[in-house]
Amino acid sequence: MAGPMGRMMAGGGPDQQSMDFKGSGKRLLAQFRPERATMYGMLLAVVLSVGLSVLGPWILGRATDLVFAGIVGRQMPEGATKAEVLASMRERGDGGMADMLSGTDFTPGKGIDFTAVGEVLGLALLAFTAAGLLMAVATRLVNRAVNMTVYRMREDVQTKLSRLPLSYFDQRQRGEVLSRATNDIDNIGQTLQQSLGQLVNSLLTIVGVLAMMFWVSPLLALVALVTVPLSYVVAKSVGKRSQPHFVQQWRSTGKLNAHIEEMYTGHTLVKVFGRQDESAAQFAEQNDKLYEAGFKAQFNSGVMQPLMMFVSNLNYVLVAVVGGLRVASGALSIGDVQAFIQYSRQFSMPLTQVASMANLVQSGIASAERIFELLDAEEQEADPVPGVRPEEVRGRVALENVSFRYDPEKPLIEDLSLKVEPGNTVAIVGPTGAGKTTLVNLLMRFYEVTGGRITLDGVDVAKMSRDELRAGIGMVLQDTWLFGGTIAENIAYGASREVTRGEIEEAARAAHADRFIRTLPDGYDTVIDDEGSGVSAGEKQLITIARAFLSDPVILVLDEATSSVDTRTEVLIQKAMAKLAHGRTSFVIAHRLSTIRDADTILVMENGAIVEQGAHGELLAADGAYARLYKAQFAEAAVEVD
Repeated sequence: MAGPMGRMMAGGGPDQQSMDFKGSGKRLLAQFRPERATMYGMLLAVVLSVGLSVLGPWILGRATDLVFAGIVGRQMPEGATKAEVLASMRERGDGGMADMLSGTDFTPGKGIDFTAVGEVLGLALLAFTAAGLLMAVATRLVNRAVNMTVYRMREDVQTKLSRLPLSYFDQRQRGEVLSRATNDIDNIGQTLQQSLGQLVNSLLTIVGVLAMMFWVSPLLALVALVTVPLSYVVAKSVGKRSQPHFVQQWRSTGKLNAHIEEMYTGHTLVKVFGRQDESAAQFAEQNDKLYEAGFKAQFNSGVMQPLMMFVSNLNYVLVAVVGGLRVASGALSIGDVQAFIQYSRQFSMPLTQVASMANLVQSGIASAERIFELLDAEEQEADPVPGVRPEEVRGRVALENVSFRYDPEKPLIEDLSLKVEPGNTVAIVGPTGAGKTTLVNLLMRFYEVTGGRITLDGVDVAKMSRDELRAGIGMVLQDTWLFGGTIAENIAYGASREVTRGEIEEAARAAHADRFIRTLPDGYDTVIDDEGSGVSAGEKQLITIARAFLSDPVILVLDEATSSVDTRTEVLIQKAMAKLAHGRTSFVIAHRLSTIRDADTILVMENGAIVEQGAHGELLAADGAYARLYKAQFAEAAVEVD
């Protein structure tokens, strides 16, 4: 199931209709410019191969004429000329036979010249062999050109993704972006592999065969062309009838796959709530719909082959009848008619191939359009060259009248000012949507401020390169991210240099991850997948915190970093962070206020503005927004922790 159907069943298949087929097609072909030499070589090989292929039937026709001339000549009286034999036949009343034989180059009394026949057959064999070898060369060249072009497109997409702003990913589903970088690129590659060389070969074959047909007999060529409009009508009508059923088949397949995945991932709950029978009934219903849609799609599309075969046979009959009449009149030789019948077969086959490739090409162009849409997306502002950097990075952060808005019409942060001294821990609290994470994203330059500026040790971060800025910042997010590999490799990911096992273990101990890691079967060499299977959510968070500690940052950003750990581990992490925060500026975003009671400064944000600012005790005494949050959320929990 390697074609478009298979990719649709796998999920996330590309759109099947393209908005700008012509423009996207031209742009896709323009991607082959670096492979011009290869493409010219492929085109030359295809032209020579097609030329030899269309000469083959004509050469075989000459062999047929030699055999027929030998058979006729052997039955004629030796010593007479061809003209004398034909005149004698007409005198006897055999004018029809004389007319037919007038187109045959025979010598009375002379039989089949097997030497000449062998030479002609050898020439035909040589032509077909050379055509096959040249087509193999063309296939190899087109494969190279396509693979190199798709390789460059993958590189372009990867480079583009690294230059896109965070807002691009925030506005799109992750799976949709991944589909462009994987499914659509693969679809383009498969479409080009299956259609480019074959399409060029089919079109050149049509041109070459038409030229030979008109050269052999213009009348028979016109007769053969009579069935072309009929072939077009058949292909279009059948395709129009079958396409909706294929679409329905893909939809039914997607629903069935979604149901199976849902029931598989939630099989425990399905059993707990006794929904096995209901699940099986839904499966049966979706399976029946898929069967009906699949049957109709396959039946309707299956009609194409016998109908096209009927048109081809009709063409064959017309050519044979008219050709026979032309032979009887002496206008054509038997070999010419034989060659023409082969040409009629050669002519109908590429027409069918071109028609069958229409949907495949349309799908590939649609995928190319999605890739070009990604490549044309607006990029983040380029880093200044050369970038400015502080003389000494100590971690002094200042926000000066900062304003920011995702939507130009909807302000989020307005005129926000803040100064954080090196080594201080700043906690940011507030309701969802207050702008807490946005503030950190502005500091990291994931987004650019729309007003004011942010400085690091006196240098505007907008004048620093992003790599230079982020190299001094360690970040732990609420959503843990692990990759397939050992636990040691996941922790070492945070380091910008080669680190020793001792340094990895030291970071794990600082994050209180060492103890649970050593209880695993292979300890630090335990292999986990990208889902983190085998470790709990809290343990995954500890691994990511250890990764941040190993990076030895000047600024530490913890965005709900302790949300997945238990209370005891949370207290241990707070102690570890207090030790590691010495000499570092720390920003802690938290909903659980018990985690930030010891922060030097607590910022309370509402609607993008800092409404309160101070230490834990001061804010409680002020009996304002922080006090209301604290009393509503953690008054009892704080007593238990104490």
